[in-house]
Amino acid sequence: MIKVIEEKTLFTGKNFYINGSINRNLTPEFLQELNAHFKNSEPDEILDWGFHNFGKTMVVGTGFGPSGILLIHRLATLKIPATIFYLDTNLLFEETYKLKDEIEELFGIEILPVSTFLSLEQQAQNFGDELWKTNPDKCCEIRKVLPLKQYLSDKKAWVTGIRRNQATTRQETDIVEWDPLNLVVKINPLALWSNDRVWDYIETHNLPYNPLHDFGYPTIGCVPCTQPVAAGEDERSGRWKNLKKIECGIHMPAQNFKNRTDN
Repeated sequence: MIKVIEEKTLFTGKNFYINGSINRNLTPEFLQELNAHFKNSEPDEILDWGFHNFGKTMVVGTGFGPSGILLIHRLATLKIPATIFYLDTNLLFEETYKLKDEIEELFGIEILPVSTFLSLEQQAQNFGDELWKTNPDKCCEIRKVLPLKQYLSDKKAWVTGIRRNQATTRQETDIVEWDPLNLVVKINPLALWSNDRVWDYIETHNLPYNPLHDFGYPTIGCVPCTQPVAAGEDERSGRWKNLKKIECGIHMPAQNFKNRTDN
């Protein structure tokens, strides 16, 4: 059962402050208030709020899609010194690694790789060859879900580029959520943005992007599990094609406090 705190979380002007323990102050009511306030906000205000509250315990994840590149550009413009990381499964496209290098050089930053301790060879020895075919959920757990959980274990907030219109599994995404798996505040500044709006931003600011996007790949993950999509399909329909799977497991459907317990 969720314990509702007695003391009221402060709200002053555009800034919401989280007092003391996040678990005891980030109530469902406060989340609702935050999301109502940020509904018409630009990403800058949301990122500024996040860094103001969490400082260097706020980290930014990217898969080097256009949404992530947009957020990196905003962070650089705002001079917010947040750590930026990506999940390196050792199965990413060559184009993705090249884009990472280009982004690092453009913004003068270093993007931290977060990886499993298990090499692909060790994974094959333990679970069989091409685990992504025989048990894709297990492969994602080993190479993405568990490394992320370990990395976020000493963090307080995680910024992502996910959006509601990317897939049916993301339609309930809020701008600020509680992540019950990783026990962090999850901040999604672009949750309400459309795909067209993101790409307009990329083009307006002449930002680099993965060239695979020009060949029918709206989203790009690991090589074995990413294919082009047909016209009219949602953005993530090219991931794990022909399987009942469109999420790797790091982005749970927005549930806020549904599965949460206070410690």
